[in-house]
Amino acid sequence: MRSCLPTTFRRALLLVCLAGAFAPAWAQVAAGAPSSITGPIKLLVGYSAGGPVDAAARQFAPVFSRELGVPVVVENRPGANATLAGDVVSKSEPDGRTLWFAASPPVTISPNIMKKMAFDPAKDLLPIAPLVSYYNVLVVNANLPAKDLKELIALGKASPGKLTYGSAGVGGSNHLSGELFAVKAGLQLTHVPYKGNAPAMTDVIGGQISMMFDIISTARGHIGGGRVRAVAVTSSQRNPSLPNVPTMSEAGVPGFDVGGWFALYGPPKLPAAMAARLHEATMKALASTELKLAYSDQGFEIWAAPAQDVATRAAKERDMWGTVTKGIQID
Repeated sequence: MRSCLPTTFRRALLLVCLAGAFAPAWAQVAAGAPSSITGPIKLLVGYSAGGPVDAAARQFAPVFSRELGVPVVVENRPGANATLAGDVVSKSEPDGRTLWFAASPPVTISPNIMKKMAFDPAKDLLPIAPLVSYYNVLVVNANLPAKDLKELIALGKASPGKLTYGSAGVGGSNHLSGELFAVKAGLQLTHVPYKGNAPAMTDVIGGQISMMFDIISTARGHIGGGRVRAVAVTSSQRNPSLPNVPTMSEAGVPGFDVGGWFALYGPPKLPAAMAARLHEATMKALASTELKLAYSDQGFEIWAAPAQDVATRAAKERDMWGTVTKGIQID
């Protein structure tokens, strides 16, 4: 008995010491696990490289990275009408390392027009933070005999179906902006879908089609160079980057207020503390002079707000586009 006591005591003491030494580490890991992001973040973009969404994501990534203290890499995942990236994120691990830098059309328009989506944006994704709002500008071929929106409407009514408008494809925001314009102005327009905004703009410039709605950031250079004529912006107020271009409402189509947005989404089971950390980092990134200048220069408006505002806006716009897209369906 006497010879066993020291051994037993030493073992017990050793266990106590080991527990004391490692308990703070365990406690720290346990406390930090819900909000800590330990590895590089993949920022998925549902469009090909070089477009406005991709460009905005690549400007955001390094600032976001600095705020979080981890690498952030942009990865393009085009496909399925720009919904593939969202599908990947919806099924990813809830560790904060796979996020969707989403534009609004796959969230608000695609559910109305796709025969089958692999996920439900309203249920299978978690809104983390809003990023920016953007609006389109209606541009026409420089030689079209219409100097303003009223003349354009008169031209369209004089020759039903003759005016053509291009888009980045069936179901895109600029396609549906054209559909809404036709309904509100009482016009019969002919839609010409392209595989992206760039080829559509090329044909507006060349006169193969009459007009298109394009994101202000990409259209502005063509407007400034005189290659196309800006007729009206789709926002409720004039855009600071095109201060001399009236709104659609001002120019003759009352109540026309149509825009888009970018937002950050994560998988549905992302821990609340981690989502809060990502939201905080996003807000700090958007407040940086670097991003403010970069986004303002492209005609984007910083949208700093709670995550819930993304869900609220998305639901409202899904309903709006549902009325416009009746009869439009794609695979």
